[in-house]
Parts: sequence; C-alpha cells; structure tokens
Amino acid sequence: MVAAKSGAGKDAYFRTARPWPSLVTALALGCFTWAVFWPQSIPYGSLGPLGPFTQYLVDHHHTLLHNGYWLAWLIHMGESLYAMVLCKSKGITNGQAQLLWFLQTFLFGIASLSILIAYRPKRQKQT
Repeated sequence: MVAAKSGAGKDAYFRTARPWPSLVTALALGCFTWAVFWPQSIPYGSLGPLGPFTQYLVDHHHTLLHNGYWLAWLIHMGESLYAMVLCKSKGITNGQAQLLWFLQTFLFGIASLSILIAYRPKRQKQT
C-alpha cells in the first residue's frame, strides 16, 4: 500500500486499493462496457462458459444490460460520494488525499471503499 505523499499526518491518509480486487473490478466493468456498446465484436466462443451466457444476455436482455451498466456506474458514483463523507468524518482534510479516495473509489468501488471504511484514525489525547 502506498501512502499519499502530500503532507504528513492523518489529514493526508491515502492507501491504494489491493491489486486483485481492483483488477477484477476493472475487468468486469470493461467486459460490461464491451457487451453494452460493442456486442458484435465479442468473441463469444473464446470466453468459455461465460461466452454463451453473455451472448444470451446481449441477444435477449440488451435493455437490462444497458440499464444495469449505468446503474453500476451510478453505484460507483454513490460510493465515491460516500468516500468523501468518510474522509471528513475520519479527519482526512487534505484535498489531494480526498481527491485520490474519490477517484480510486469511483474506478474500483468497494475494493477501495473497504480500505477507507476500515481506517481507524488515532485519537488525539485531550488535556
């Protein structure tokens, strides 16, 4: 995991998402985009068991795929906005760190958001 390089302390907290969940999310959204916008170019026979299923969805439920695609991005946007709320509630006030959380969560969803949810900032001792 990589920390944000700008500033020190909890106000600049940022960690990159784990590679495997991020890769799975990126590949799934990429395939989803392909199936929605360029279904005629998909090599269904080369996708193993996923090929006939994808072709069935494209042929018989394209409207559902199209709506599901935009719903997935809407969910990612909601997760990104929630990441901003979490940043503020956890004391992450650094603008660059907040932007990185927003972008990473928008692209990778729960793979990123789960790291932010698990973050427990150290409490300052009150005197």
